[in-house]
Amino acid sequence: MKKESQYDINLAQLALKTHHFEYELGPDFFALFDQPLVEQGDLHADVELIKTERVMTLNFHISGTVRLTCDRSLDEFDQPMDIEEQLLVRFGDESKELDDNVLQITPETQSLPLAQHLYDYIGLALPMKKLHPRFQNEADDNPDAPTKLIFSTRPADDAPDDDEPADPRWAALRNLN
Repeated sequence: MKKESQYDINLAQLALKTHHFEYELGPDFFALFDQPLVEQGDLHADVELIKTERVMTLNFHISGTVRLTCDRSLDEFDQPMDIEEQLLVRFGDESKELDDNVLQITPETQSLPLAQHLYDYIGLALPMKKLHPRFQNEADDNPDAPTKLIFSTRPADDAPDDDEPADPRWAALRNLN
């Protein structure tokens, strides 16, 4: 990622109270990252920062759309996003990441960069299987589509009777139960 102070919060000037920040995440934002996960989007991020003496709580609300490529048809489509995340920043002896959503910074830290956190939250909210909207309801439209598990430990309703195994070589295995 390239350095961009536009998405940094100047901590030295913040009083002990609640602050609000707004960011537009468009082509300029996604150009900062050399990762192909998300390359285009039109999002709006609202960040609420609650600063106390010991900890800062950042509540993120990111909404809008990102441009994705369908895994099935390779067509591009706009995926709506509505993300709620929280980041806790506490003060300590050294700067380090304690957990996925917990950072520790020194009291002398002047600014808190948010660009990578915003990008990570967007990436984590992406669906595992990226399907164009015309394919998302395909199982509902096709009554013949399999809705049951292919493999199961229980016999299916339409399975052959237990008395007659499909293959006699497997009969010895049924006795193991």
